[in-house]
This record gives sequence, C-alpha cells and structure tokens, in this order.
Amino acid sequence: MLVDFNTLPEESRVWIYQANRSFSEQELEEIQAKLNIFIENWTAHGSDLQSGYLIKYNRFIVIGLNQKMNTASGCSIDASVRFIQQLEKEYKVDLMDKMNVSYKQGDFVAYKTLLDFKQMAKDKAISKNTIVFNNLVTNIAEFKENWEVPASESWHSRFIK
Repeated sequence: MLVDFNTLPEESRVWIYQANRSFSEQELEEIQAKLNIFIENWTAHGSDLQSGYLIKYNRFIVIGLNQKMNTASGCSIDASVRFIQQLEKEYKVDLMDKMNVSYKQGDFVAYKTLLDFKQMAKDKAISKNTIVFNNLVTNIAEFKENWEVPASESWHSRFIK
C-alpha cells in the first residue's frame, strides 16, 4: 500500500540506497513509476505493507515502512532487494554497495569509495564539518535527524583526525 512518505510514523523502518551517480530526469520519472508499482503491490505473507519513498538529491532512494501496520518478512525484504537489483541492472548504476561514501561539496553531492574517502581525510581534503550521508539510519526519526550530518557526528568521524 503506497502512501506519502511524509505521512509515515517516525518509528517507521527505512532503507537507503545511494546511487554512484545522479539519475537523469527521464530516469527519475521511470524509477518513480516503478517504485509506485512495486510499493503498491509489496506484501508480507499476503498482507499489504504500508510504505512510501523519497528520492533525494537525484541519487538516494529512501524506502519507508510502517511496521506498526505490518512488519516486513524475510521474503518481502528479499523482494525489495531484488527490485533494487533490477534497477541497478536496468540503469547501470550501483545502489547496493555500502562501502562507498556520499558527502556534500557545497550544493554538489560527491560519491567516493571508502578507500578514497579515507585518503581524502588523511590529505585534509575533507574535515569534521564536511556534511556526509549516514545511510545506516534505521527509522524515519533517525533519517530526519542523523542522515545528513557533519562527519564528526557520524560513523565517518573515525577517519577524520
């Protein structure tokens, strides 16, 4: 059951998939249409899952699930992963690799491998004030408060002296 992401309760579970590049306007329209269909039909053991999504900065797909209504089962989570993997293939984009880092450079969102990010920290090309995206947040409340934060307030801080 597709609902507006912004109407989901704060404790709703979130999954964040970051793309290694920005999507074009045409790709965004197509991906939104595919997300609408997938989420409208997403179920757990035959029961509808109340869910919504956001696409942020033309590169982050954020799916939220109201677990008060129904919780995701292993099968339903597998279905969502298969859906994301299909998007990866179709748009030749990486959405599943958690070992990459996205951060802001002014209004631009940059994407680096964790190794490159560590090197940038060592070279002082980024600082504790660099805005990073903490894709490890688990619910909407954390997403709102702790997704887009200075590196000093995220797991990224371990790389910055």
